[in-house]
Amino acid sequence: MQNLRRYPQKKNDLLQAWDSADELMLKHIKSQDLTGKRILIINDHFGALSCGLEGQDTTTYTDSYVASMGIRQNSAGRIHPLNNLQDISGVYDYVLIQIPKNMSYFEDLLCRLTSHLTSNSQLICGSMVKHLAPTSFDLLNKYIGATTTSLAEKKARLVFARFEKSPIVSPYPQTVKLDSFEFPFSHNSNLFSRDKLDIGSRFFLQNLPSGNFNTILDLGCANGVIGIKAKMLNPKAKIIFADESAMAIESAKTNYQNHFKDSAEFVWTNCFEGQPKGALDLVLCNPPFHQGTTIGDFIALQMFQDAYESLKVGGVLRVIGNTHLGYQVRLKRLFGNSTILDTNQKFLICESVKSIPSNPVI
Repeated sequence: MQNLRRYPQKKNDLLQAWDSADELMLKHIKSQDLTGKRILIINDHFGALSCGLEGQDTTTYTDSYVASMGIRQNSAGRIHPLNNLQDISGVYDYVLIQIPKNMSYFEDLLCRLTSHLTSNSQLICGSMVKHLAPTSFDLLNKYIGATTTSLAEKKARLVFARFEKSPIVSPYPQTVKLDSFEFPFSHNSNLFSRDKLDIGSRFFLQNLPSGNFNTILDLGCANGVIGIKAKMLNPKAKIIFADESAMAIESAKTNYQNHFKDSAEFVWTNCFEGQPKGALDLVLCNPPFHQGTTIGDFIALQMFQDAYESLKVGGVLRVIGNTHLGYQVRLKRLFGNSTILDTNQKFLICESVKSIPSNPVI
């Protein structure tokens, strides 16, 4: 695994592309007789599991664009992960799952897996001990069967379960009514704040601009609520939705089509990489500050850089963030200007205007 690299590759990146849970899962599965066995790999972070089992009858699923590209990169293009749960087919003997942080997503995965398992099928779930939520055991017991665990090794642990239950229909996506919107929203399981509108988005919705914007990007769109509200305020604008979660893109597409009859653009990508330069009038962004269990501002900074490159001269980036994150300082360094538009006890909203067609780096 020493040759594995994270995606996107960065100079002097100290984070490795695998963890001890990957190593523990591979060690266990390779001790089994895999002759004629079908293996499903779920939530592989950068390809440690998929690449480690090349040559076996494996299928890989991930919701994450970053993970998908990492797996393709580390397999030299030989492995093409699925990104839609509907595309998983047939019955599997083993299912390897890196347990996700989001327990609604884990519940959704387990429910859907019940149609692809037999009484001989075994789930092997891996996690770092510090991230192993008690709820994960409850969900495995509810939908799959009784659980056992391995000994902890290098701060990681495996959870085993054989399929003892019956097939069940997943409760996701769920329909949620949001204040001030006529139509309900469809929320897939791997969305942030699935049950209601989070307080940051509520504050941001109160501070969206209307004006002469022809092309508007909802960057990190999740359910698409920001882009949908921007369309209501700017009826003639074309809206683009971008997110690294395939489920988020699916939710945003459904929700936009429920609210409007015209078409929008939906981009499954990392931040807004690889998109046309100098094409946007307005970018609206509520950046995440974690990728899985990795916390930091690296995603926000890449979003700001991609937004800068994608904006026309005179184009506007409007951002919401927790006050302590200091996004306004970063934006001033990148754009040469930054204005705080509104604040409350927890969040600030700031705006920067692209004034020159150069390409500085934060």
